[in-house]
Amino acid sequence: MKKKLALTITVSLLAASLAACGGSSSTSEDESSDAITITNVSYDPTREFYEAYNELFVEYYKEEAGVDVEVVQSHGGSGSQARSVIEGSDADVVTLALAHDITLIEEEGLIDEGWIDEFDGNSSPYTSTITFLVRAGNEKDIQDWDDLIKEGVDVITPDPKSSGGACWNFLAAWYYADLTYDGDVDEIKAFVSALYNNVLVMDSGARGATTTFVENGQGDVLIAWENEALLAIEEYPGEFEMITPSVSIKAEPSIAIVDENVEENGTREIAEAYLTYLYSDEAQQLAGEHFYRPGNEEILSTFSDTFDLSVVLCTIDDFGGWDQAYEDYFQDGAIFDEIYAN
Repeated sequence: MKKKLALTITVSLLAASLAACGGSSSTSEDESSDAITITNVSYDPTREFYEAYNELFVEYYKEEAGVDVEVVQSHGGSGSQARSVIEGSDADVVTLALAHDITLIEEEGLIDEGWIDEFDGNSSPYTSTITFLVRAGNEKDIQDWDDLIKEGVDVITPDPKSSGGACWNFLAAWYYADLTYDGDVDEIKAFVSALYNNVLVMDSGARGATTTFVENGQGDVLIAWENEALLAIEEYPGEFEMITPSVSIKAEPSIAIVDENVEENGTREIAEAYLTYLYSDEAQQLAGEHFYRPGNEEILSTFSDTFDLSVVLCTIDDFGGWDQAYEDYFQDGAIFDEIYAN
C-alpha cells in the first residue's frame, strides 16, 4: 500500500528547530522540550499538503519569531473530526472540508461567532472542486454526471453523514440535475436517487473512498475532490484518468481558530500565525503544487495547465449557504436520507 494514499488516520509530529541544528533534520531533546506544540485537526485528503506546510511554517516562524513550534496533525472524515473536537480533542486550529462542520464546533461554544470573516475568502485559503477518477482507458466512457446513473456503472463516493467531501459530491450532482431538469424537484430526486443506487461502497471519508477505488480496485468511477484525483494520478502513473464534468461546485474548505482551546493552551498568537501564513505566496504556491486551487488568483493562474479553470462551478450560495444546505439535504430525515432509503 502506498504511503500517500493510506487509509489509516495518521499523526505527524514535525520538529520545529531545523535551522538551529546547522541544517540537520534531527532535533535535540533539549530543543524539542522547549518547542510550543499546536494541534491542527483536519479532514481526510489534506495529509500530504499539511505535512509539507507544517515544515514550511515552523521554518518561517522560527526565523520570524525565534520560537520553535511542533505541529500535531490529525486527519479523518470532516464531520467525524468536528465531532472529535466537540468531544474534547485539544485542537488549536481546525482545517475542515466545509464551513458547517466548523459551525457545529462554534455552536458548542468552542469557536467564537464570526469566525468565517476572520480570514480572507470566507476563511478558505484554497479551494477545490469535484471530479471523476476513472481507470485508464475509461472503459465505461464516463464523461458527465448522467453517465453515473447508467446500468452497470459502479460508483464509489463517501458518506455525507461523516464526510465533508461527500456533501460537496452530493450537491454537485444535485446542481447538475437541477440544470438538466429545469428545477423539477421530483426529477432531480429521481436522478440523484439513481446515482446513489449505483454506489457500490460508501466509506466514512474521502481518503477511505480513494483507497477503495485506487488500491482495492472496486468500482468504475470515484467521485472525488479534484486534488485527490490528481494525487492518485501522480502516485499511480498510467493507471487512472481524471474526468471533469460539465458542471461542478466550488468546494471551499474552511479554517478556524478553536478559541476556547487556544486560550487555555496559551497558543493564540501561534495559531493565528499558522492560519494567516496559509495566505502567503509561499503557502499558496505549495497548495497549488499539492493540487489545491490557490485562493490567490494570480498564483492560481500559473496552474492553468493543472486545473480546468473554465469549468462551470456553482457555489454553496446557490443552496442558501451551508446552514440551509445542511438542513435541507443532510440532517437526519432530510433529502439525502429520503433518497438513500429509496
